[in-house]
Amino acid sequence: MEFKDYYNILGIKRDATQDDIKRAYRKLARKYHPDVSKEPDAENRFKEIGEAYEVLKDPEKRAAYDQLGCSWKSGQEFQPPPGWNQGFEFHGGGFTQADASKFSNFFEALFGSRFTANRKNRDYGFNVRGEDTHAKIFINLEDAYHGATRAITLQHTEIGSDGRPQIKERTLNVRIPKGIRQGQLIRLVGQGSPGVGQSRAGDLYLEVAFQPHPFYKVEGKDVFLELPVTPWEAALGTTIKAPTPAGIVDLKIPPGSQSGRKLRLKERGIPGHPPGDLYIILQIILPSADSEQARMLYREMEQKLAFNPRARLGV
Repeated sequence: MEFKDYYNILGIKRDATQDDIKRAYRKLARKYHPDVSKEPDAENRFKEIGEAYEVLKDPEKRAAYDQLGCSWKSGQEFQPPPGWNQGFEFHGGGFTQADASKFSNFFEALFGSRFTANRKNRDYGFNVRGEDTHAKIFINLEDAYHGATRAITLQHTEIGSDGRPQIKERTLNVRIPKGIRQGQLIRLVGQGSPGVGQSRAGDLYLEVAFQPHPFYKVEGKDVFLELPVTPWEAALGTTIKAPTPAGIVDLKIPPGSQSGRKLRLKERGIPGHPPGDLYIILQIILPSADSEQARMLYREMEQKLAFNPRARLGV
């Protein structure tokens, strides 16, 4: 996926004001509008200009985009840093499919399908409820098992006196409910944008994602663990200690287990109604032949077991 330099597309500097952005867009939109332009590739240029304007005209999207810094150039291979917009507050809801089709994969990778392509029309009278805001937060997998209260820092934008968006921070104590799953929303009533007049503030919706875990992978409500075992544990069968997000358990290894065998621990996944399952995938790990004694044992196995793992292949 190619990085898009939205400032370069509009021909402006990174410290441009919102008025500068609007003027640059209008000038280029007139030049490349497909109905009137004779420029080559006018339609693609017009779409590219519109996408750049969609990001830079919106102080929230612009501030989030600016967090990427100046480390990339147009056309350079790009992947968003993990959690790059974590805790950043955006207004609005989701795209329609038609909205999403207007923009590139680069835009989708940065902002996903959670944010509106076009802000709601603002018809402010005397009393108007504040807009809802959305942010993405990362929690530990263990929080979904036990529940927790976490202090989170959220970022939002305000337009400064120089016309540039400025990032402000606020901290909230958020209760993480037991059994929450990746992609679910936590609603904080009254923590969105302030209302106008006597109307109440909007709500804040936090989309939950799990921090990458060194042991576990998550699919929906199910959790997966690759568990190392010795050859003799797999061959002979035994009971061993195994970690789970809820604590250590005694795990029975059936005799004759092969590497890749999947053992199901029913209802040991993410809690819920019903709860998920925990799947343990056995990985047989061979001891290193790093001593004479170890090499002698391997030679003895070679001579006495007469084992050919490639027999079914006819070799």
